[in-house]
Amino acid sequence: MTLPQGEINQCVVLREKNNIVLESRPIPQLGHGDVLINVKATGICGSDIHYWLHGAIGDFKLTAPMILGHESAGIVAAVGEGVKNLKIGDRVALEPGVACRMCEQCKSGRYNLCPDMSFAATPPIDGTLCNYYKHPADFCFKLPDHVSLEEGALIEPLSVGIHSARRANIKSGDRVFVFGAGPVGLLCAAAAKAAGAGHVTIADLVPSRLEFAKNYYTDSQILLQRPKQGEPNIEYSRRMAKEILNTEELADAVIDCTGAETCVQMSVLLCKNGGSVVLVGMGGSVQALPISEISAREVDIKGIFRYCNTYGTAVKMLASGSVDVKPLITHSYPLQDAVEAFKHVKDGRDGAIKVQIIG
Repeated sequence: MTLPQGEINQCVVLREKNNIVLESRPIPQLGHGDVLINVKATGICGSDIHYWLHGAIGDFKLTAPMILGHESAGIVAAVGEGVKNLKIGDRVALEPGVACRMCEQCKSGRYNLCPDMSFAATPPIDGTLCNYYKHPADFCFKLPDHVSLEEGALIEPLSVGIHSARRANIKSGDRVFVFGAGPVGLLCAAAAKAAGAGHVTIADLVPSRLEFAKNYYTDSQILLQRPKQGEPNIEYSRRMAKEILNTEELADAVIDCTGAETCVQMSVLLCKNGGSVVLVGMGGSVQALPISEISAREVDIKGIFRYCNTYGTAVKMLASGSVDVKPLITHSYPLQDAVEAFKHVKDGRDGAIKVQIIG
């Protein structure tokens, strides 16, 4: 193993809330089974923005400077001892969550629930938004020659869509309703279509997002109204669901990518008897739900936490063309302009869907 000599490892570091800087750090030393990745493309996720603006997500709190980023792809620059599946020059997508591989959850295949998970850019673990990143070889997935590194970086959010479709048990011909037309919601729609959904509806408050969704794996788009002043959430949800059902049928599966209490409530109200509601978005930790509807109609409420066993499937999807992620990449910035890229995402300007940093 020979590490790159004389190279600079520039990193995008969140030093504290509202303070992102570029700084140089040493190139990581490899351990047994590790590879060094020259990171070439990284998408900015909503969680990156949330850590930047708030310094925390739920119980995960920033207590020390942290490199951001977890949606990445790059080129193998060095391989550690014991690595047999990769070689220098291979183009790979990085699955950013590394489990212990030893606990009950890992051994049962649900390693995303590993209590000792180390996930990139989740405090205190550094992320991938840097020139060189050390990662276990078994969590790196080779990309076919015709799949770009920019596409490879989108395998991470696509994995959320694949996992949500699996949790929803989507079958051929199913009707699926998705709340939220951001990148994750759009990729949940794409994954639902790939799983065989016959009709996918997507809803959002932002007209430009729904306009984009017209040409991206959705069959109908619904512009949500905002609640009336002083209107209780459940009353708004019942009113809005009734209006939606004037033109839409009840769905076999509803996937909420917003985390908003009203959207979770509407998810239940728009779900068929015996159907599934999958909660992808993370909103308030305590929310009011129409329990009588859930019980009397046997609506299954399912959480998802990241994903597992999805990267190989996602690579095959991109390789075969069953899902095309290229249209989602609306803006790109060089690494040295990372702060401006983050501002672009925060402001949501110029119809941004997925902003990537190219290193």
